[in-house]
Amino acid sequence: MRLKDREITDFDEIVAVLDKCDTVRIGINGGKYPYVVPVSFGYEVVDGRIVIYIHGAMEGLKNELIAKDPNVCVQADIMRGFVRSGFKTTADYESIIGCGKAEIAGESDAVKGIELLMAHCGQPGFDGSLCIKMGMTRVYKITLESVTGKRRFTADEPEVWS
Repeated sequence: MRLKDREITDFDEIVAVLDKCDTVRIGINGGKYPYVVPVSFGYEVVDGRIVIYIHGAMEGLKNELIAKDPNVCVQADIMRGFVRSGFKTTADYESIIGCGKAEIAGESDAVKGIELLMAHCGQPGFDGSLCIKMGMTRVYKITLESVTGKRRFTADEPEVWS
């Protein structure tokens, strides 16, 4: 990382950034060009690793590409606004980038994944088995093998706008 003073090295702080995000973007090998898709998500920490659950239709490009190459990149960010100081303008943000493999979740993980996703989206207590029993939703489980975080946020900057 070029600007080491912006790197988030504490794992719990990286998880806290992810917790504040409402969308992750999944980067998938699309052949000639990468394919990036924004998705809602749920997550948990298991044995010191972040496990992200995403869902979607049973068919489609995302499914086709993951079937060809399950290696994915996950990105999430929080944009706080822009800061101007004299002639210099920059952004205040927090972000994470992680890499791992996407796998189709088994039934129990799929139910848990839907429940975590719904809780993260502000709907705790949702019965995830309802979606899975209908057979209309595919859930992917992505265990991040590596993750980094970065932030640029200084509350005492002279002028902030969004």
